[in-house]
Amino acid sequence: LFAPNRRKNKKSDKPKLKNSLCTIVDVRTREEYSGGHVVGSINIPLNEVQDRFEEIQNLKSPLVLCCASGNRSGQAQHYLSQKEIDCHNGGSWLDVNYYQSK
Repeated sequence: LFAPNRRKNKKSDKPKLKNSLCTIVDVRTREEYSGGHVVGSINIPLNEVQDRFEEIQNLKSPLVLCCASGNRSGQAQHYLSQKEIDCHNGGSWLDVNYYQSK
């Protein structure tokens, strides 16, 4: 379904996003999410991103995507960016706590 994302985010993305409100989308499985997640984040597992695209379109942007390591969120970011969704790979869910979720 999704190819691995080999493109790195621009270094300027994180400081710009840190100072603005965003929606944090955690693409880990429901089980992983229930084991711990960023307060205010939304769980849309990677394997559901395509089926829940309409829901994703209606979220407040920009989106900051996260997972356990940044791999799955990178795949989701690649897919959603191709669909013209304003989104960024935040990497691990443990690293996105400084974003302000809407």
